[in-house]
Order: sequence, then C-alpha cells, then structure tokens
Amino acid sequence: MQLLDLPAQRSVIGIFPATSMKLTAADDAMADYMFNKHVIHHRFCKTCGIHPFGEGVDPQGNAVVAVNLNCLEDVDLASLPVQHYDGAKL
Repeated sequence: MQLLDLPAQRSVIGIFPATSMKLTAADDAMADYMFNKHVIHHRFCKTCGIHPFGEGVDPQGNAVVAVNLNCLEDVDLASLPVQHYDGAKL
C-alpha cells in the first residue's frame, strides 16, 4: 500500500492492489470521470460530488484501486505513514 497526501484535493489517497479490495458502491449513485490519457476511472457521487475512489492500472500493469481514506470510518489518518506529493514542483 502507498499513501499520498494531496492537499489541493484535501484528500489522503491509499493505493491498493485491486485484488485486495472489495468496493461496494451503488452503480446508479456513482458517476465515472476520465481525463487526459483515459486510464483512470475516477468514481464520484452524483449527489454530493465526493471522490471516494478511483480504479486503474499501475506502471507494471497491475490493477489498482486508489481510495480516499477520508471516506472510511474509524481510520486515524495521523497514525499512517504518508508520502507527501507536491504536484506544483513536477
């Protein structure tokens, strides 16, 4: 698992192998957005717009899921090791 702190999006993202996750979301409540190279499915709530997770493939070809950890119950974000990401310096 890799954790990224994305302050501009106000989210902490956990990246997990897709085989280790079972995502439960009502398909009729979720929308899908793809941009740029159209390789990541950004799932978001049609009602409130929150981005709880995304699905894609890592550079090695493995299916991965990126979960917004702020959407999970009982997760102490302060206790998790985070890799800070500064997109402005890329």
